[in-house]
Amino acid sequence: MFPEVLTKGYTSFLNGRLPNERRKYETLGGGQDPDVLLIGCCDSRVAPEVIFDTGPGEIFTIRNVANIVPPFEDDDTGYHGTSSAIEFAVQALKVKHIVVMGHATCGGIKAAGYGADPLSPGNFIGRWVSLVEPAKTKLAATGDHKDKEDYLTRLEYAMIGQSLENLMTFGFVREAVEAGRLHLHGAHFGIATGELRIRDPKTGEFHSVVARDGQSLAPSALIQCAEA
Repeated sequence: MFPEVLTKGYTSFLNGRLPNERRKYETLGGGQDPDVLLIGCCDSRVAPEVIFDTGPGEIFTIRNVANIVPPFEDDDTGYHGTSSAIEFAVQALKVKHIVVMGHATCGGIKAAGYGADPLSPGNFIGRWVSLVEPAKTKLAATGDHKDKEDYLTRLEYAMIGQSLENLMTFGFVREAVEAGRLHLHGAHFGIATGELRIRDPKTGEFHSVVARDGQSLAPSALIQCAEA
């Protein structure tokens, strides 16, 4: 039987959102033109469209374990799902922003930080989160390690920074950034608190942007902040 949660959700969509946004969906039937590529975690608790209160066609989304951007690989024999989606977003859709959004209590980052037994003989997750190693090494160079309080949060932050660095190993991304056509951002979402923090590209620090200069910001406006 098809999952009931999906059946109920689709029924609600048919009776509510679809009629209310019929014209938008008819327009989107001819193609998409989002300004933002958001690279987030596949964790079920972190849905970008919910967090940023966006509608269909507004965000092009990539979700994978631990919101990781792998470095560019000149390998024509492999299968590169995340890299191919980045290529499409930048080269075909011409997005203006890329946001790498991590989140609190990320299981993939925890597996990378503390280690975890393989879930299958293929150890797909273990091999994937090995891409976190450079971020761990940078933290270790500052004297940080897994026995210190809040280490995983700092590793979540560090991996967002590492993914932004990895984005710049793609020639077409670097070219667009240097030409001013594309801006890179880092963000971190606190699941229990609902707090969104964005990364200062100059310092690498993360700051809450719930309010700025005494004014509350709509979540959809936050993607315009902290341009790199």
